[in-house]
Amino acid sequence: MKNIVILVSGGGSNMQAIVRASLHENWAQKLDARVCAVISNRADSAGLAWAREQGLATELVSHRDHATREAFDEQLALQIDAQTPSLVVLAGFMRILTPGFVARYAGRLVNIHPSLLPAFPGLDTHRRAIEAGCRFAGATVHQVTAELDHGEILGQAVVPVLAGDRPEQLAARVLSQEHRLYPRAIAALLPSL
Repeated sequence: MKNIVILVSGGGSNMQAIVRASLHENWAQKLDARVCAVISNRADSAGLAWAREQGLATELVSHRDHATREAFDEQLALQIDAQTPSLVVLAGFMRILTPGFVARYAGRLVNIHPSLLPAFPGLDTHRRAIEAGCRFAGATVHQVTAELDHGEILGQAVVPVLAGDRPEQLAARVLSQEHRLYPRAIAALLPSL
């Protein structure tokens, strides 16, 4: 069975969807992998607390404890490598990773982004989609590269942008699709790892 390490910074709802899929909890296809650890850069991460409650191995690697991005990424990589993962999954991990870190996990590092890439990389995706007059928005699972939100697209989910939508409303519709999309994209990628 293949190991997955998940990196979170906040609530971890996508991490929870992946964990549930790995346990075959209300999901169409069980992931042929196990979530062996959840790592966060924030001590107050609700996702980290949830993972602990589920009995998953957890680690805290605070970016505030390191003088440089490179030093943080090196400590993070040591914690990841201790788990011998086949796949490293970013699930709301709000840190920009160094090119060296990305190269270390090339082909085994994935992220989910709340837009239909290549549109709207970066932050404030829902507001930007509404302001641009988009009729559709969504989420993208992609390989992580040194260029932010530009890796190979592994899957997308589309939702309509409704008249009068506020960014929070659109975000909620997109997030519900992320919870379905991310486990499916991981399941499709795992056999090639």
